[in-house]
Formats: sequence, C-alpha cells, structure tokens
Amino acid sequence: MASEAPKAGAEPASRPSFCEGARALPVQGVRAGAAFAVDDWVAEEVPVALEYNGISHAVMLATPLDLEEFALGFSLSEGILSAPHELFSVEEESSEQGITLHLRIAGEAFARLKDRRRSMTGRTGCGLCGTESLAQVARHLPELATPGQGRLFSRAAIARAMGQFVEHQTLQQATGAVHAAAWCSAEGEVKWLREDVGRHNALDKLIGALARHEVKAGEGFIAVTSRASFEMVQKTASAGVPLLAAVSAPTSFAVATAARANMTLVGFARRQDLVVYCHPERLDLHDPEPQPKPSHGH
Repeated sequence: MASEAPKAGAEPASRPSFCEGARALPVQGVRAGAAFAVDDWVAEEVPVALEYNGISHAVMLATPLDLEEFALGFSLSEGILSAPHELFSVEEESSEQGITLHLRIAGEAFARLKDRRRSMTGRTGCGLCGTESLAQVARHLPELATPGQGRLFSRAAIARAMGQFVEHQTLQQATGAVHAAAWCSAEGEVKWLREDVGRHNALDKLIGALARHEVKAGEGFIAVTSRASFEMVQKTASAGVPLLAAVSAPTSFAVATAARANMTLVGFARRQDLVVYCHPERLDLHDPEPQPKPSHGH
C-alpha cells in the first residue's frame, strides 16, 4: 500500500509547507512525459535505541514521531512491561548517530528483562534474530474471549475502516513511504492511527497510544496497511484486541498464532473484499449493502 500512493512532491502546488516526520529534499524526475525538479518530502528514518534503567536493549530504525508512545507500546507488546504503570519515565536524547530513549521502569519489570537478556544475543527489526530459545518466540499471550461469545464485527465495519485510511495518513500522503496501524471502533470508525516506516513500529506506537489514553482496546479492532506477520499478530493479541485486519496476506505462523490466541485474522481487506484465516465466528460476512439485481431487457 505504501508504494501505491502518489508522491505529493511531483505536484509542487500541492506540497504542504510542513510535514512532521519527513524532510524536504531536492529531486528530479519525469512524470507523464514532462520533466520536473522540485523539493519533495522524504520520510525520516533514524536509529532509535531503547535503554532500560541504563542498560541498552534494542535499536530500531524508526520515524522519529510519537516516540514516548513507541517506547511504551514496544515495552508492552514485547512483554517487558506487564502494565503501563511499570513505566515511570521516558527521556529522549538526540545525537548525530540517532535517538536514545532512556526508560526508567519498575524493579520487577527490570528483573524480568535481565532474566530474558541472559539468553538473548541480540535483536533486529525482524524481532526474532538473536533469540536463542523457541520458547521466547511463542510467548504467553492474554486469553481473548472465545469467538462467538464476545462482540461480533461486520464486514461493513472493516470496509469502512479501510476506506478511511487514506485521509488519516498524512505522512503517507506526503512521502509514499510509511505504514500505518489504526484502532477502529466496532462500527469501523478510525479512532487512533499511528504511522512509521516500519510496520512493527507503527503498531507499537498505536499500542502505546491506546495504553496511554486507557482505551478499552478489546471493544474494537486493529487494521494495518501491511502484511500480517507473526509479530503483528502477537503484538495485537498482547494489547487484548480480538481482530486484526491487514491489507495484505498473513504468514502461516501468523495464522497459527492467531488461532492459538482466539484472534480473528483477516487478510486482503480491500474495499468490500476480505479473506478470513481463522475464527470467522467473530465476523458477520453478509453483504453490508445488498446490491440491486441487474434488470434483464425483453
């Protein structure tokens, strides 16, 4: 989805005068047979280090927006924190190399982190590199409500949410280079949306925002502009959200993880179309707006 949006920079008159999370750079090119030379918005991507109680834990490549929410969401979705109140403070320090987020966390959370680090050699953006134990991969996830007993979501709600993405993705409209993750009400209204060059980061920022504002995340669903990888499913489940809808496909590991977590996993959610990979009992798949039957001439 990120590569399909038109670049605002090719239309000088439509380029916004300011775009947070992007940098204006001079570019040249050809479009529709006509040469152009303009200043175009390019999404920022910088190394962001997360440091817990003085100990460096991970370095992620991210868009430098909503970093306090990113710190909180990452800590929750990775199981470093068991609840938001275990994060006491976040201080941001910038340097030529990137940004360091200094997190001060509760003693119990820090003890868990140290135990975990003893069997980890490193970490990258894929989330699994450097993990030495298979048990660390499939972490314990919160038990979601049994499908069919909780809230029922409609195909119309998912279609409505996907239709609202473009208007909410200001950074994507300017750069064409970022993903988004959104929390949507049961009716399909996009209530919270965060953007980042990394799909995992966008979801972590969203999870942090939901936790920070004490949103009852289980009453809605999450929609993402990327594929549904294993980590996207695990992070969504960690936030207690019962349904993840992705614009692209899932992986087999993601489907297995969603099934284990009682989560409904939807892929290829585009306009009125979608594919349900597990727990369809949570979805009403009837036509949201019945189409009139074509008339036949005599």
